[in-house]
Amino acid sequence: MALSMSEKQAVKSDKSGWPPEIQAEFEREAKNPNPCVGSVLLSEDKRCRVWTIRLKPGERIGFHRHVLDYFWTAITPCRGRQHLMDGSTVEYTYAAGETRHETYGPGEYKVHDLENIGDTEMVFMTVEFLDSANKPMPLPSEVRRAAA
Repeated sequence: MALSMSEKQAVKSDKSGWPPEIQAEFEREAKNPNPCVGSVLLSEDKRCRVWTIRLKPGERIGFHRHVLDYFWTAITPCRGRQHLMDGSTVEYTYAAGETRHETYGPGEYKVHDLENIGDTEMVFMTVEFLDSANKPMPLPSEVRRAAA
């Protein structure tokens, strides 16, 4: 059975407000949506995009927008914090091999960031499916050049 984030229990959830710099970054993303759902685009073909996220303790990948159906897999056991588009801040613990699948209907999307709050490296693999209800957002040319 494919699990989604709706089945995952947060270790901590808070809706008391974000630091000003996080709020400002979220507002910038809303004006200029970020399609880079990972740190590095490893591969892309007509069916999918394969990304990796690799964060050392304390590192963070900024706000990005998911519009395509996708799944992620935690490669390493780790702990993360996310600021979600509903204004909440959540923390999760991830097990190596844990995988979650997400789908979006026409016009649906998710915006969030990810910070490594653990004491080990955080490594995730994300695969986006280009044949989804929404069209893929164009990627910056430098992202594609790095994957070539």
